[in-house]
Amino acid sequence: MVEPEDPAPRGPVILFDAECVLCCANARFVLRRDRAARFRLASVQTGIGAEICRRHGIDPADPVTMLVVDGARVRRDSDAVLFIYEQLGFPWRLVGVLRLIPAKIRDAAYRWVARHRYRLFGRRDSCWVAPPEYRGRIL
Repeated sequence: MVEPEDPAPRGPVILFDAECVLCCANARFVLRRDRAARFRLASVQTGIGAEICRRHGIDPADPVTMLVVDGARVRRDSDAVLFIYEQLGFPWRLVGVLRLIPAKIRDAAYRWVARHRYRLFGRRDSCWVAPPEYRGRIL
């Protein structure tokens, strides 16, 4: 018996906070610029997003990092952000030059912004919903 083909695109999954204005802006940015449709996105507020978070030690009720899950590999904090932008191609991959900064320093800056994201950028009253043309890439 032949298994039906999964219509969902394969590739890394970005887990993001759909109540965070900054996180939603980043999700929209990635969707628009990921011309190869490599990334899928999952909000930590959804069942599947919450399950993936818990599987990787993140409390979905208090997400303190962005995760990028790519098979068995999990990236978080500044490494997740840099990986995403490097995969978007030129000119966005130039952000990778920030890898010259030690991860300890990059991650400290990332965590500070993450802890203060609602105060700095705002919090949505409801979760962001992707436009119809991107819904096939949202888990």
